Amino acid sequence: MKIYNTMTRKKEEFIPVTPGKVKMYDCGPTVYNYFHIGNARNLLVFDVIRRYFEFRGYEVSYAQNITDIDDKIIAQSIEEGVTTDDVTRKYITAFMEDLDKLDIKLPDHQPRATQYISQMINFIKELENKGYAYEAEGDVYFAVEKFKGYGKLSGRKLADLRVGARIEENKQKHSPFDFTLWKKAKPGEPKWESPWGEGRPGWHTECVVMSRDLLGETFDIHGGGNDLVFPHHENEIAQGEAYCGHPSVKYWLHNGFLNIEGEKMSKSAGNFFLARDILKKYSAEAIRYFFLSKHYRSPIDFNEKIIMQSQAAVKTLYSALKDVGYLNQKELPEFLEKQQKLKEQFIDVMDDDFNSARGISLLFEAGKEARNKNNTDDDRLRYARLMVELGSVLGFFRNLEEKLAVNEDISGKTADLVELLIEYRKTFKQEKNWNWADKIRNDLKEMGISLKDTASGTEWEIEEENG
Repeated sequence: MKIYNTMTRKKEEFIPVTPGKVKMYDCGPTVYNYFHIGNARNLLVFDVIRRYFEFRGYEVSYAQNITDIDDKIIAQSIEEGVTTDDVTRKYITAFMEDLDKLDIKLPDHQPRATQYISQMINFIKELENKGYAYEAEGDVYFAVEKFKGYGKLSGRKLADLRVGARIEENKQKHSPFDFTLWKKAKPGEPKWESPWGEGRPGWHTECVVMSRDLLGETFDIHGGGNDLVFPHHENEIAQGEAYCGHPSVKYWLHNGFLNIEGEKMSKSAGNFFLARDILKKYSAEAIRYFFLSKHYRSPIDFNEKIIMQSQAAVKTLYSALKDVGYLNQKELPEFLEKQQKLKEQFIDVMDDDFNSARGISLLFEAGKEARNKNNTDDDRLRYARLMVELGSVLGFFRNLEEKLAVNEDISGKTADLVELLIEYRKTFKQEKNWNWADKIRNDLKEMGISLKDTASGTEWEIEEENG
């Protein structure tokens, strides 16, 4: 298995710290609002990475934090006229609801920052003792220039940052690039007692302390979105290595950005979409398909047309299962060599830095064989079973029996008729009889059945009824 390591900027063979075990940490939400569709990409990506490690036989310990004390939370409490506890309680509940709707497995550990205040104070005190931190009027800062490796994750150098830098002046800092470890409390803010007075920890310190406590001094994978590479993860590295004298993380993984109609998502641009709002229009599997059909490191563009295509693609997978009567089989036949070969191909592409896009294409290959009437009934069932097994690794087919039972959109005989019309259309296209080929497509369209021509053949799907 090879994984792209942001630290080294190349794919590396995955060798876990402890054989047979994987310890991974992903930066979770700051709970001051509902999470948006861009956050959903990170959550889904690391859900699949976790699932795949489990599929490959690893014992996985997966931690994802919840930041429940932060400037944004305090600002939201003021805006809503409630306490910070009210804000975090409300949005943690919403976060858990949305995770469930997206079919995302809960992490093994879900630590909250406020549960680790005493450990954070001890951590900061040790950095101060080692000469990496200093106190100034109740605030504590990390002295960036004391840590010689600063910038190695992002590739940014302090000398380059100084050129043209526009940083808010703070005369308390020794350097404008020093970052906050402990913030002195302002009137009315949440606060805890510390050696430096009442205050609260800085964001960059929270993740270092929680990950070390739950996963150990050195663990395998630390993940997040590309936007966290600098400064958040860079600052985590500086603190962690200053504290223990060696790297704490073997592999740094970051997913690519999400754009909306070609532009960066932002509230000011009016293209800001909450995940729960998208879920009102499209299924969780359509959203999952949308994200996984691109490699996790690639940027991806969100628009209504693509998500509708994703919805149709997912329905194609389900129609293949209905076509073979998947639920009616008490015992599914064991795989033969040809199904095992396809399964090995899936493992090969997922072993190559979790290439879910190629993995999905193999799901469709299995689905195509499941619908191929030239195969024996047992062979078709074998391919359907393989599609479910591999699809489950990517997070598809949750509550399969329920979904197939309530989506009996088309009978077996009608499915055979659609396949026959597709074969006639194929013949017409080969004969360049475009009028009849188009007539079949259009007539099926009027019946609510859409066709999609792909490199591997023509796929069909029942369209959603409006309203």
